[in-house]
Amino acid sequence: MTRDMRIRLKQPGRIWQMRVAGLAFRNGHVLVHRAAHERFWTFPGGRAEIGETTAETLKREMMEELGVEARIDRLLWSVENFFHYEGKHWQEYGLYYLMHLPETLPFHESDIVHRIQDGKNALEFRWARATRAALAALPIPPLFIADDIETLPETPRHLVWDDGDLDAL
Repeated sequence: MTRDMRIRLKQPGRIWQMRVAGLAFRNGHVLVHRAAHERFWTFPGGRAEIGETTAETLKREMMEELGVEARIDRLLWSVENFFHYEGKHWQEYGLYYLMHLPETLPFHESDIVHRIQDGKNALEFRWARATRAALAALPIPPLFIADDIETLPETPRHLVWDDGDLDAL
């Protein structure tokens, strides 16, 4: 049995976690994913594990979920994100990197390009048009990224953000 090394703390009705995600671009699109049962999409990544750097986390997650070697570029945002989801109050410390994925990863402008069973969740990946309007329509938490997608920060930005009730999306 594998020990769970992901960084996550739980209290009744509350969860704190550290998540690392990446934004990969191709042909004016950005890669997004979701658990098949969810209504909203997120940028691919996952929870950091004890003993690894955040770049290592992102590389590991891309290998586990997509089977590809990711090249991690610069940090775009560090976010203290608060939200309500599945009846719980979440506090998530998120690091969002610019990353590059190999051209071998399939591309399609609208269809699902990859599916994987990740534990009990089926994950699906697609490319979304990298525009404010397209990302706001999906939606993709943290929701502020839609506003910044067309002009990524040149230096890391830190935000405290509240996405509100994700169950209502």
